[in-house]
Amino acid sequence: MSPPNNRSLTSLMALACSLALGACATTAPPPVDVVIKGGTVYDGSEDAPFTGDVAIAGDRIAYVGPPRSFAATRVIEAGGMIVAPGFIDPHTHADIFLRSDDPAERVNAAWLAQGASTVVIGVDGGGTPDVAEDARKLAASGIGTNVVPFVGFGAVRSRVLGDAARAPDEAELARMKDMVVGAMCAGATGFSTGLFYAPQSFASTEEVIALAREAGSRGGLYDTHQRDESSYTIGLMDSSREAIRIGEEAGAPVHFAHIKALGVDVQGKAPELIALIDAARARGVDVTADQYPWLASGSSLDASLLPRWAVDGGGSALLARLAEPETAARIRNEMEENLRRRGGAKSLLLTAPARPWTGRTLAQYAAVQGSDPVDTALAIIAQVVREGGSGTEVASFNMAPEDVELLMQQPWVVTSSDGSLGHPRMFATYPEKYRTYVRERGTIDLARFIRQSTGQVADIYRIAERGYLKQGYFADVLVFDPAKFAPRATYLDPRELSVGVEALFVNGRSAVEHSQITGEAAGRVLLRPQPENCP
Repeated sequence: MSPPNNRSLTSLMALACSLALGACATTAPPPVDVVIKGGTVYDGSEDAPFTGDVAIAGDRIAYVGPPRSFAATRVIEAGGMIVAPGFIDPHTHADIFLRSDDPAERVNAAWLAQGASTVVIGVDGGGTPDVAEDARKLAASGIGTNVVPFVGFGAVRSRVLGDAARAPDEAELARMKDMVVGAMCAGATGFSTGLFYAPQSFASTEEVIALAREAGSRGGLYDTHQRDESSYTIGLMDSSREAIRIGEEAGAPVHFAHIKALGVDVQGKAPELIALIDAARARGVDVTADQYPWLASGSSLDASLLPRWAVDGGGSALLARLAEPETAARIRNEMEENLRRRGGAKSLLLTAPARPWTGRTLAQYAAVQGSDPVDTALAIIAQVVREGGSGTEVASFNMAPEDVELLMQQPWVVTSSDGSLGHPRMFATYPEKYRTYVRERGTIDLARFIRQSTGQVADIYRIAERGYLKQGYFADVLVFDPAKFAPRATYLDPRELSVGVEALFVNGRSAVEHSQITGEAAGRVLLRPQPENCP
């Protein structure tokens, strides 16, 4: 993490003098690079907002408080605007942009245009164990948002066991533990899992605990896409109990990714889920969650419909099973039940770009093909597997509005996008939540919306000197127009940039001006300090 530059240090010292009631001889206004004047300031805490100024010097915040004079290079008149910390998105799949060969994509415009200055990657078990090397590559390439990395169970397990549906032996488990330790000692924030997805779904609870303990003993978070958010295997409630047990026995805070009650069998279970988490918190377990403000999840046909045993061994093994009539019939029967759980073929909108099925529900495309929905889904999956690419993405409309709103109101829930291609949440989560759940429905107020998107996320993920507007903190600062902040992406056109961000600074550099991306690649990889118990 870079220290303040000379201009920042000079400005902070001058400001300290000006506030020291005559302790310094000079009375000249302190020099700063930017002053944001007269906005309604929400500082990321639970404190009440106030009308005042925010000043930036170098990569740091030089002042937050009542209006005052500065010798500023740039002045932003923010009357009528909201001034807040840059949003921190705790669950993203922003890698598609951050790792692009195109420098313009690495700016990560989808998040910047929503007001997000920091994204968490490596979620759902996907985070590389090679944290130090990956951080060097990202930093050298030039990225537009700050990045917080996790080490992922899926990446670790696949290196040792491949796609096999079996338990590791003692030596294999030791190798996996070593990878987690290495990643944590290189600066990973924690250990993530995606136990719903094969091959992670093949792991026992005890295997996950053994690895999560290596992260927990080094101050890491256990972040999980839990094993079942519906009724696929062990069910929502037992899956939630498993997640809490893993964190509790591993000595790690537990964080539920994109918490929800998914599918017709569990809709209405939000009160029961909340009670379970509240009980764990009451006995001292640190449990939190994030949530996206959409009624449709983003997934794929294979993850949504295929039984997990069918993908043991990967795509080639799946195709071999489909070539066996008896096995194919078994797969098809289980897919019928999974489709029922999802609310039927009409609930799955096919969103993969530039495909013949794009923009149609599974029911609609099956009708075009003159085929049964399950057979249509199998044909799409098999085609994509043979091609070796992507194309099975879906938006799955399977959540009850009452569950979404009740979960959103819990004090331990923060905002995330789970941003992935084919779903508008990648480009529009924060303005969608603001428009629908703050302005239109009043589910939460503006102060809670900002807190859930800034300081509370920094607290959960222990992101130092960010998430708050505080003197000396890094200058990730957002200015948005409350009348214009709005999504433009839709389910059928999911890659439209949001509007209404008047200004966004990332590490003191201008990333967005008047809803336009500046092209600045000011992001940094935020690695945690090395724990004491490292080899």
